[in-house]
Amino acid sequence: MVLGLKIPYEDPLENLGPLKPIFISYILSFVHIGIYWNNHHHMMYATDKINGAILHLLFWLSLLPFVTGWMGENYFTAVSVALYGVDLLMSSIVYFILSRALIKYYGKKSTLAVGNDFKGKISTALYIIAIILSFINSWVSLGIYAFVAAIWIIPDKRIEKVLVE
Repeated sequence: MVLGLKIPYEDPLENLGPLKPIFISYILSFVHIGIYWNNHHHMMYATDKINGAILHLLFWLSLLPFVTGWMGENYFTAVSVALYGVDLLMSSIVYFILSRALIKYYGKKSTLAVGNDFKGKISTALYIIAIILSFINSWVSLGIYAFVAAIWIIPDKRIEKVLVE
C-alpha cells in the first residue's frame, strides 16, 4: 500500500498537503491489516491444519489496498468510504466463519473454542452502521472504522491465555 503514496517532486511541506487523505487511509488500513495478521497468527498457532476457508479471508484482505487507495485518492467520498467499510465488513464476517469452521473441525474442547467473541460481534455491527452512515457523513464512518481498530489494538487474549496454560 505504501508504494501507492506519490512522492512530491518539490521540497516545501505544503506539497504534502494533498497527500493527507491518502496517508490517513493508509494508516487506518495498516492498523487493520496488522490486527488481522496478529489475530490470524494466534489462530493459526492453535491449529495444525487449515482448509480453503483461509483463501476467502485472504481475498477480502487483498482488496484492502485497492479500497484504501480509492478512498484516499477521492478524499473520502461517501461511496469510497462505504466500499472500504464493505471490505472491512466482509473480512470480519469471513474471519468469524473461519474461526467457526476451525472450531467445528477441532471440536468444542479445542484451543480455539474459547468463549464469546464480543469484540468480533461488535466490530461487525459497527462496520454495518458505518457503511450506512458513510452516505450521511463519511467522517463519522471513518471515526467508527478507527474506533474498531482501536478496540483491536490490544489483541484478543483468549487464545493466548489457553496456549500458555
